[in-house]
Amino acid sequence: MSARVALVTGAGGGLGRAIALRLAKDGYAIAVLDIAQAEDTVELIERAGGTATPHSVDLRDSTVVENAFDAIGQLDVLVNNAAIYPTRPFVEVPLAEYDEVHAVNQRSYWLAAQLATRRMPATGGSIVNIASMTMHGGWADLAAYVATKGAVVALTKALARELGPREIRVNCVSPGAFPTAAEAIHPDPEAYNEFVLKHQALQRRGTPEELAAVVSFLAGPEASFVTGQTIEVNGGWVMT
Repeated sequence: MSARVALVTGAGGGLGRAIALRLAKDGYAIAVLDIAQAEDTVELIERAGGTATPHSVDLRDSTVVENAFDAIGQLDVLVNNAAIYPTRPFVEVPLAEYDEVHAVNQRSYWLAAQLATRRMPATGGSIVNIASMTMHGGWADLAAYVATKGAVVALTKALARELGPREIRVNCVSPGAFPTAAEAIHPDPEAYNEFVLKHQALQRRGTPEELAAVVSFLAGPEASFVTGQTIEVNGGWVMT
């Protein structure tokens, strides 16, 4: 891999894939981590002239994750993006399901940040965590997901404070509703689209590439004095 390396979790599709493609365009060699479709993202990056390696990883397995980081070596940028979002009423959520959501959406962020920090150069690096606007107002039938995303924001602040002396910046991006395969959880796509536009200030749907552009900014040198921040990218649905 080249001198600058960015690792993106959950980059097999959706927002993670868009982030990986953008960082590759920025000149990073990309380590693509996902439980599936990592090879597909790598193929897209290479077609566009970039460099990437696939790592099929179950982020719930700490040993497998650590082995992947060992194979990748030094890192300059980590993007924690992977997430799962099973939907059911709170009172019906089995504890095992909550534990699984926590393992992917929060514990894997903790572990990846720890492993990345150990592999970042003395000149510093950047960690970007992906949260969700749902943490602000809650979301019915997604309590476990919402809880983990709130924890991601808190972890971002704690790591920014602790890792600042090492010149490692830690920030968070909080996406709104983007048209990806994740929207398949909604049974009526047309009604959901109307619901989204009703709440956004900007009356159009955002694109994964627009979200990726914000991640690119936080990862790169233009954000060299930005740390501990959460940037909302939701078309004005939530304003903080």
